Amino acid sequence: MEEAQDGPKKRAVPAVTRAVAILRALGKSDEPMGVQQLARELGLVPSTVLHILRVLHDEGLVAFDSQSKRYSIDVGILAIARSAIQKNAFVSLIQPRLDALAVEFGVTTIATQFTDPTHMVVVALSQVQLAFRLQVDLGSRFPAMISATGRCFAAYNRPDEAEMKARFERLNWDHAPDYARWLAEVAETRARGYSVDRGDYISGVTVVAVPFFDAAGRMDHSMVAIGITERVDAIGQTVLAKAMLKVRDGASQMLLGAGAAPGAA
Repeated sequence: MEEAQDGPKKRAVPAVTRAVAILRALGKSDEPMGVQQLARELGLVPSTVLHILRVLHDEGLVAFDSQSKRYSIDVGILAIARSAIQKNAFVSLIQPRLDALAVEFGVTTIATQFTDPTHMVVVALSQVQLAFRLQVDLGSRFPAMISATGRCFAAYNRPDEAEMKARFERLNWDHAPDYARWLAEVAETRARGYSVDRGDYISGVTVVAVPFFDAAGRMDHSMVAIGITERVDAIGQTVLAKAMLKVRDGASQMLLGAGAAPGAA
């Protein structure tokens, strides 16, 4: 008797692969992109890129600027993204915990997920009802190495040294730390398990971040508290960080099982 095949053979679908590549390229770009630019970056024929872009535009997934002749991600992608977020186990688990931390400490709390090695996206958030609060939007996208979460990313996922320095030099801060200090803070992050950005990324604002890890011990999410520096100082950075780490450890056990070891090397 012949053994059954392991599963159906995967069949390449070039049009789908190219459409996904175009969407990813547009999503990563900080500026709208033209057909020729996309074609060069992806190694595709310009006419192919144009045909795919027209279909994506008809479906509301990309926007077209008739003056600049450039394309960008459009709001139609949000419906798909929202559905993915709603069905995400991490988001379902972390949202009530973000709400509780925000209420207890009077700070904005967010959770991020790394979508690729260079960027993270806000997948959950809780904003306090104060006279002054920081505006953060669900789906906001940031460089993976920026602010407190970026120090965690560098500490635990350890990008190649040359690549890490090059990426650091492209970051935009209100008060950019010098590379030597930033590296020392990355080392400190790994030693204590959390990171603090005190006014570097946003002037007058302190950001505290704790990492989440996958089963292989690599950082794949973060939980972040953002507050006016005076308020965070009044709370105590260590007090806030310890509360966040406690939440992280409890949530990680539920996500990965009782044997999970947050912060694995």
